[in-house]
Amino acid sequence: MRKMPASIFNDVIGPVMRGPSSSHTAASARIGEIVRQSVANEPLRAFCDFDVNGSIAATHEGHGTDMGFICGLLGKKLTEEGVDDYRRLAEKAGVGVEYRVFDYGASHPNNYRIELWWRGGEHHKWNGVSSGGGMIEMQDFDSFPVSIVGDFYEVLIKFPDAAGAERMKKFCCGALPAPDFSRVEEKAGGALLSLKFSKEPDEKTLRGAAESFGRTDFVKIAPVLPTLSRSGCSVPFATAEETLKYNEGKSLRMWELAAEYEAARGGTSKEEVFETMSGIVEVMERALKNGIAGTEYADRILGPQAHMIAEAERRGALLPCDLLNAVIESITAIMETKSAMGVIVAAPTAGSCGCLPGTLLGAAHALGKSADEATKAMLAAGLVGLYIAESATFAAEIAGCQVECGAGSGMAAAGLVQLMGGSVEQCMDAASMALQNVTGLACDFIAGRVEVPCLGKNVMGGANALSCANMALAGFDRVIPLDETIAALYDAGQKLPSELRCTFGGLGKTPAAAKLLEKLKNIKK
Repeated sequence: MRKMPASIFNDVIGPVMRGPSSSHTAASARIGEIVRQSVANEPLRAFCDFDVNGSIAATHEGHGTDMGFICGLLGKKLTEEGVDDYRRLAEKAGVGVEYRVFDYGASHPNNYRIELWWRGGEHHKWNGVSSGGGMIEMQDFDSFPVSIVGDFYEVLIKFPDAAGAERMKKFCCGALPAPDFSRVEEKAGGALLSLKFSKEPDEKTLRGAAESFGRTDFVKIAPVLPTLSRSGCSVPFATAEETLKYNEGKSLRMWELAAEYEAARGGTSKEEVFETMSGIVEVMERALKNGIAGTEYADRILGPQAHMIAEAERRGALLPCDLLNAVIESITAIMETKSAMGVIVAAPTAGSCGCLPGTLLGAAHALGKSADEATKAMLAAGLVGLYIAESATFAAEIAGCQVECGAGSGMAAAGLVQLMGGSVEQCMDAASMALQNVTGLACDFIAGRVEVPCLGKNVMGGANALSCANMALAGFDRVIPLDETIAALYDAGQKLPSELRCTFGGLGKTPAAAKLLEKLKNIKK
């Protein structure tokens, strides 16, 4: 099956979640939700393994991986109240999970190796990865290769041999609805038929047919992503250069191009795309307001600080930079909501959840812009994120913080230009200049928490976005086109040493960081 085009709502703006990390918290919840469905929604116990050389081994508790995985196993959404008490929830449900860390030769830094039993005695093994921004791919089911990212209804049927699988495949391809994709994988002792449907199939009919062809196991998995995929899915463009060519003679604005793309990708209307983004902006606004009101949470490094900006302004203690100060306050407020386990939007990740929303909403409020204008700015930003999703990654474990806070900064720069009525070219130029300023940015968080230096990098990203938006609006030369900048950013990130890509490197190895880690461990005890 070919790779599906990226979606703004799948890959860039979202998921709506609770917790510190989209790669580790939201992704683990989606992985847990998929494997739960493979045991008829009745998990009993599980082993979840992390490779000692990967990024999750040392951070799975502090980054919320444990919480996300158990929530997925229990069928609970990360937005539900009380999910941070996940250990008690698992105990109450009678579900046991053991996390094991050792060297098993994982090829991806965000690898999950899972063994799962259900109450009826069934047993499955899964291998999957978190690919950044809450996106996942399950790559192995009971030693058969699969590719499940959560954008289809999936049906996995095991047979004693390939002959039964092929007969079932032929039957399915003549039925309604026919699968969008199908494939048979064979190994010693059996075969697996994988079916993907863009619309929910009739499980009873499929089970009956599979039974007649000698199936030995049958698993149906519902989608976990907001935007579903389908065969024949096509989009009008995938890069900045292609977008500019597509827009020749159309004169669409950046936000309109984003809506047109996502409508084509999701098989929906541009009006529905706008409405969906408007709803997401409302969630961002609530996260901002909750942060300004003040947050409390014991297991974190930083206390409430967002209120300090307004207080210092009233004292005349700050430099006279009203717009920048509004952005700093907004970014800090959203980051504090995230650190207090409040509901936020990963945009493009949870670790960078303050930069893009805080910059655009802070600027929109300061400039007196409407909610619709803020939504258009977010769509414009999402289009830049789409280019990054297609050509690079949002996973700091793969390319450092430049693809999280750095990506958020480039997206915010384009959104600010849209907010000011700038052209498509100016949006892209602003994004390119902002991204050029963050190449080589390390991800070196402290004490297993996505707080320091994450807050400062989110704020830095906002200030960078403001500067580059004004530079683009004034007509500065971006020199390097956006597509080439994204490629260079990705290349630089991949060349960072692994210690500076979402592990305890850099600032995370300082004596002060070690003391903070011990302090937080004692608080949890």
